[in-house]
Amino acid sequence: MDTLDKTTEQTGSVIALACNVDDMTGEEMGFALERLLEGGALDAWLTPIVMKKSRLGTKIEVLCKAEHRAAVVALLFKHTTTLGVRECEMKRYELIRREDVVSSEIGTARVKESAGYGITRRKIEFDDAAQIAREQGISLAEARKRLEK
Repeated sequence: MDTLDKTTEQTGSVIALACNVDDMTGEEMGFALERLLEGGALDAWLTPIVMKKSRLGTKIEVLCKAEHRAAVVALLFKHTTTLGVRECEMKRYELIRREDVVSSEIGTARVKESAGYGITRRKIEFDDAAQIAREQGISLAEARKRLEK
C-alpha cells in the first residue's frame, strides 16, 4: 500500500437520487435495489418513512456518478412505483482504493485496500472468504484469519 499511504486527499462528486414509495412489497424493493446496483449505482439503500396522510412508506436512495444518472433514473422508474425522482449533486471525500489478491493454503481471495487522510485499511473480500469457508467447512472468521496470514 506504499503508493496509497502517500495520498492525503481525494475528492470527487456523486449524484444522490431519492424517491418515496408506499405501494411496493419488500421483495419488490429488494429486487429494485439489485437492479440499481447492477445498473450503475455506487450504493443504494432503503429507509422507512411516514408519508402524507400518515401512510407508511419507504425512501429509496441511490448514489451514482454523473455519467450513470440517466440510466439509474430510468431504473428507478422501471423497477419502482415512484412518480418522481429527486436529485442532488454532492462533493465526496474519498479514500484511494485498490484491489489485491492473496493466496494461502485454503485458497485465493481478493483484498480491498484503501488509504488517505492518514488512514490505511485492508479487508478480505466477503464473497471470497465466505466461499472458501463453505468449501473448507470452517467459520467465516477462521477463513479470514487464515487468509490474512
